[in-house]
Amino acid sequence: MIQHHSFYGNEREVGRAIKESGIPREEIFVLTKIYPGSQYSNPEKAIQEALDKLDIGYIDMMLLHHPGINDVEAYKTMEKFVKQNKIRSLGLSNWYVEQIDDFVSKVNIKPALVQNEIHPYYQENEVIKYMQNRGFVVQAWYPFGGRGNTKALLNNKTIIEIAKRHRISPAQVILRWDLQNGVVVIPGSSNISHQIENISIFDFELTESEMQQIALLNKNEKHDWY
Repeated sequence: MIQHHSFYGNEREVGRAIKESGIPREEIFVLTKIYPGSQYSNPEKAIQEALDKLDIGYIDMMLLHHPGINDVEAYKTMEKFVKQNKIRSLGLSNWYVEQIDDFVSKVNIKPALVQNEIHPYYQENEVIKYMQNRGFVVQAWYPFGGRGNTKALLNNKTIIEIAKRHRISPAQVILRWDLQNGVVVIPGSSNISHQIENISIFDFELTESEMQQIALLNKNEKHDWY
């Protein structure tokens, strides 16, 4: 999966990299977002710009970045692009329990995914359960706590002890914890060894006791305002 959106200003580069990679388009899942403000007020233009800049035929998934003025209308515009087969699936980012049901009642295509901040210090257990019970895939951004907080999380004593027991890294412990909670993760890294480490989480399993130890780390400590 490749995630980006116009706010990061990297759509042309992502599209070029996909075309130059030699990897068949259907083997790459591209997720992008549109942002509140000018993009929600003119969603057709924002979506078409994303398609034009990427220039890869279609977008696999598009999300609304977070709730905002005109969000329902923006989502309904994304639905039109789904009907044209220019977007394959839709989702939401930074939507919570008190917002999700009201929003979904106003749109036609059920969001396939809800992407929120989730990490051991901000576990969102009730939100995850609520979303999963309603059939949404839950995806975690900031799985390592986000900028300025990653070092503290990866140096947590409990996580380090679990990592040593399994002979893996603290990052792998966190990603495996997400996986066993049924949460999709999107860690980002430009370091090849870290990229390999991040996908090497399928040959071990955390015990129930270890999962409970990590559950006790929850501080309800949100690191971004969304």
